[in-house]
Amino acid sequence: MLEFIQLLKQRYQTVLTELSNCRNGNESVKNVYQQRIDELILAEAFLRKGQLLTSSEKPLLQIAIIGPTQAGKSSLVNVLLSSSIAGVSPLAGYTIHPQGFCNGIDTEDCLCLQRYFGRFQQLQQTQLSKDRHDCYSLTQNILPSGLLPQCVLWDTPDFDSIDSATYREGVLRAVALADIIVLVVSKEKYADQSVWDIMTALEVLHQPTIICLNKLMEGSEAIISQSLQEKWRQARTDQFPEVVSLYYQKPGGLPVWPETKQQLLYQFANKVAHNQHARFEQELIKKHWQAWLEPVIAEHQAFNDWTIMVDRMIKQAMDSYQIDYLNHPHHYETFQLAMTQLLSLMEIPGLARVLAGTRQVLTWPARQLMKLGRKKSQFLKRIVPNLSGSNSANILQTDFSDSSYEIALLKQIAEHTLIQLADKLLDKADQSPWVRQLHNVLRNQRPEVLQAFNLAAQSYHLSFQQDVDSAAHRLYYKLQEQPMVLNSIRATRTTADAAVIALTLHMGGIGLHDLVIAPAMLTVTSLLAESAVGSYMHKVEAELKQNQFNTVKQILFIETLRNRLLQLPEQLLIATHFNISPDQLHAAELQLTEKRHGLRIL
Repeated sequence: MLEFIQLLKQRYQTVLTELSNCRNGNESVKNVYQQRIDELILAEAFLRKGQLLTSSEKPLLQIAIIGPTQAGKSSLVNVLLSSSIAGVSPLAGYTIHPQGFCNGIDTEDCLCLQRYFGRFQQLQQTQLSKDRHDCYSLTQNILPSGLLPQCVLWDTPDFDSIDSATYREGVLRAVALADIIVLVVSKEKYADQSVWDIMTALEVLHQPTIICLNKLMEGSEAIISQSLQEKWRQARTDQFPEVVSLYYQKPGGLPVWPETKQQLLYQFANKVAHNQHARFEQELIKKHWQAWLEPVIAEHQAFNDWTIMVDRMIKQAMDSYQIDYLNHPHHYETFQLAMTQLLSLMEIPGLARVLAGTRQVLTWPARQLMKLGRKKSQFLKRIVPNLSGSNSANILQTDFSDSSYEIALLKQIAEHTLIQLADKLLDKADQSPWVRQLHNVLRNQRPEVLQAFNLAAQSYHLSFQQDVDSAAHRLYYKLQEQPMVLNSIRATRTTADAAVIALTLHMGGIGLHDLVIAPAMLTVTSLLAESAVGSYMHKVEAELKQNQFNTVKQILFIETLRNRLLQLPEQLLIATHFNISPDQLHAAELQLTEKRHGLRIL
């Protein structure tokens, strides 16, 4: 789960950066995305804390002092540590790094925190620089403190100043690490919305909380405490926490911790429930899960809509193929080709040599034309040596492809399909950036998609000749069971017209569309239809058509066209889209639902 949260956070950050660079970026969307990034940073850190707790036999107690700018956080840290170790300044935003102070703990015992902070580097307090925010410090407190148990006390940056966005991640990491939260607010800052925004976000972490009212004047405590309770009820549903009133000591300018609260932090340390952390992890993620995944699910829905659109267009393409070719009385040429193969099989043994000689004479012009065609192809090879293999193949196969009405129709259907898909995407481009960019990808990739389809169509046309031959052999074997019908057709087969058809067809001398008006073919087809094998002939033709339909659908329109179209979204820019697959999302959701006793790291 940690890996998925990190991935989701990175995608949000990438998309937000792209939106920020766009002049027309939607400000409301950018604000929502920034809020979700903060939530994901907090969740990531909280999961890392779970790792830390799991790997430690006796986890260290972590206390975080948080609050708005100039609330007196660093001053309170010094009071609790009975030291002046935390740097203070009257200037806003003086502390911009998480600074941990080890009270009663050696810094060597805190080495495990480096794994928690991840890319944040641990530095000495004096090495912290305003030019770098991805770091933190750990410092040993050598003076005894009567107010703190053994713990790491964290002084954190503010979360409400103008510059706080640049170091906000450090605040969130320190807050997620804390077992106890000490919220410091002054009478000027306690009502700020930024205070209650972060307190609302922290409720799901179930951290025992203390509110310190700082910089109080005599007599103002009661009014502010009542207002605080109202603010708490508006922001959270849990019980109103302990409130500590801090008055300044005039000589030193430091707040004074009340005598009655000397043992308060010791008492709160006993409320820490590390054994419940896994359940709190799950609760945190479930609270934000749907909101975090909103743009991811929107992309999945857009992809599903694209898939449905492609499938509908593929179905329309196959309907056109069936109507305009397979079921067309004049355009369906494949079965006529099977009939010509049948003519070749029905040679009369005694006349075979004579017929072969006759064909040589009758088809001499066609063969001469074919020789010229081969010379032309060789010439093209010589004059276009720089053409790619696919382009060269297209040129050399032009004669073959153009001779087939089926191939021409398939190309036309494919091109029409892509045009219609582009138009449909354009109509929906205003509804989604995903759709708009997909339209651009389709427009750019259209030539390559068509080229791949054309090559696949030519390959299919060649390989399907085996099915044509098989149909012809099935008819021939059936005719052998009907000697009278076979002899009648053989008589037709001996004509010069049939001989010319049988040979010149293979050499490209005539087109398949000419077969429907060839007298020999008309005679053979009529004899077969009217004979005892007529029903079998129609069965063979129907099976050939069905096989052809299935082959064209699977090889051309599914494996070639549909699959390529469904791969187009992979070319969308990662900078503008989340590109998290449904499988990745499903694996994360399984962890969220199956781990009832808490999440564990992938």
